[in-house]
Amino acid sequence: MLSAPRRGVALANPSGDFAIYTSENYSFEEHEATTIWQQLNLATGDVSTWTTDSNISEVVFVGSSRTSILYINATNEEGDGGVSLYTADATNLASASLVASLPAPFSGLKAVSTKSGDIHFLVFAQAYPNGTAYNEDLAETPPSTARIYTDIYVRHWDTYLTPQRNAVFGGVLARQNRTYSNGSHPHASYSLRGELTNYVTGKCNATCAESPVQPFGGSGDYDLSPDGSQVIFLTKNIDLPLANFTSSQIYWVPFGGGVNDSVPINPIGATPGAEGASATPTFSKDGSKIAYFQMNGISYESDRNIMYVANADSSNWNVTSVARDWDRSPDVLVWSNDGNVLYVAAPDLGRERVFPVPVDAATDYKPTNITNEGTPAGMQVLSNGQILVSDSKIWSSRDIYTVSPNGSSTNFLFQSNLVDPELAGLGPQDVSEFYFSSNTTEIDLQSWIIYPSNFSTTETYPLCFLVHGGPQGGYYNSWSTRWNYRVWSDQGYVVIAPNPTASSGWGQNLTDAIASHWGDYPYYDLVHAWDYVHGNLPYVDTSRGVAAGASFGGYMMNWIQGHPLGRRFNALVTHDGVTNSLNDYSTEELWFINHDFGGIFTSPNETSTYYRWNPILYYENWATPHFVVHSDLDYRLP
Repeated sequence: MLSAPRRGVALANPSGDFAIYTSENYSFEEHEATTIWQQLNLATGDVSTWTTDSNISEVVFVGSSRTSILYINATNEEGDGGVSLYTADATNLASASLVASLPAPFSGLKAVSTKSGDIHFLVFAQAYPNGTAYNEDLAETPPSTARIYTDIYVRHWDTYLTPQRNAVFGGVLARQNRTYSNGSHPHASYSLRGELTNYVTGKCNATCAESPVQPFGGSGDYDLSPDGSQVIFLTKNIDLPLANFTSSQIYWVPFGGGVNDSVPINPIGATPGAEGASATPTFSKDGSKIAYFQMNGISYESDRNIMYVANADSSNWNVTSVARDWDRSPDVLVWSNDGNVLYVAAPDLGRERVFPVPVDAATDYKPTNITNEGTPAGMQVLSNGQILVSDSKIWSSRDIYTVSPNGSSTNFLFQSNLVDPELAGLGPQDVSEFYFSSNTTEIDLQSWIIYPSNFSTTETYPLCFLVHGGPQGGYYNSWSTRWNYRVWSDQGYVVIAPNPTASSGWGQNLTDAIASHWGDYPYYDLVHAWDYVHGNLPYVDTSRGVAAGASFGGYMMNWIQGHPLGRRFNALVTHDGVTNSLNDYSTEELWFINHDFGGIFTSPNETSTYYRWNPILYYENWATPHFVVHSDLDYRLP
């Protein structure tokens, strides 16, 4: 698995003739990974090498022709830790022209051509409090390693926060009169006009704006209108303390403006009920509308995403919800070419499926999926209206295909399990699922089964019982380079990966039910899943079983170690799981622990959920061999 290529999301050129994507390969001989770019013919499915230049980190199709591109080179001529911008023709990279040397490690490139022929672009980087871009290579070494903080949000995930925060910057590449040509596709010459504009840094109240939002935010946290005149970005709510709330807002600013010109599209109170985290602000293809997701819960990170559409007009946002009561939580969004439909991907019954949703869909509208298996990493609507999907499956690290707007036809262009020798033989025959009943919910719960190589129903195999993290989340039909089902099954196990209480894709009620119930609802669900396997899958030898989990799954390993289910396994594996829930309140994400444990921590009394669901209280029952892996840098799980 480690040596198999890891491919990025396919990016099609404007006319939909071809797409390009990265392919990262690890060499056991060299003990390092190298990245190349590949080109996929969208008519034939033929794959070729586009370039072996690993310094090309990001590409945008923009410019005077259907093959004109702007790309980021990961170094600059000064060699000072910055990056460079080049224009080129995608059919002849020898035509590349340096158009700008940027003084910091900018990334997240977005760019459009304007009526004047100029290119407007957005990138992001960390910025000093004064708004200038931060470059670690050029920063002065402080005389002391001491840190001074004035609030409790001092670290996140695996990093102590610094005064530098992410910010979105905009710039103009002015078109010159001359052009360069490769013989068939001329492309214009450009040069950087003036300085980059920081749209984010300095907008402060209780806290200061930051976009993209750390640690996982990227270019999906902001967008540039198709005509280059408007910018939108999201930031955590600057009126609320960061540690206690998930609320975030989307700001609009004219491209030629600055941080003081930005105004919120969805401030608290403007849209009834919408107070939680926002996501994926995206302009329509004509720039007249803005679509985004937002949750209701102001301090709940796993509330249901609701779709919203607003006018791209600061004098009249006219925010409206789309299919408001749909009991799914979409997390990927693209517009149709005509602006009448949103294509969204949402967890659904153990998959992440693509759904078309009319922008005027009524509150009770129930979308119908147009894809089935897999989990999309990205989507793009082509010029002919087809949707180009890059996804993965349990048996394939990257599939690329097109699907028609109504789902009537699907055309697979690339499937890694049919190409990569490392994945040879993998396929849907390796996977099945079952549903089982539990005493915690009225609906049946789902579990995946992943079979070992050369599986036969006439033989018996040891059990590997996996518990997912989150706890809100799920096991989906997707490839993973972290906890890969196939790596476990190829050790000879039948892998059982259940989706108990807290899982997403079976309605928000199941997701929400975990609150204040970490130790009972999911535990009993897992007991019932094991019972089903023991009573219905004769090829699984439950007397030879191991259980493993990470994050919440690690907590559950620690919990079942002290309870009867723990005695049904020969070994347990905990990866970064809570052992003493009283320590949970030292996490930086107070919004998370306050929600999931039913309130703030006051005292370790027996009526407190912090006490009731504490694995360490049952240490006297621990008897099963237990392998524990934990990191000092996992600040979310102290």
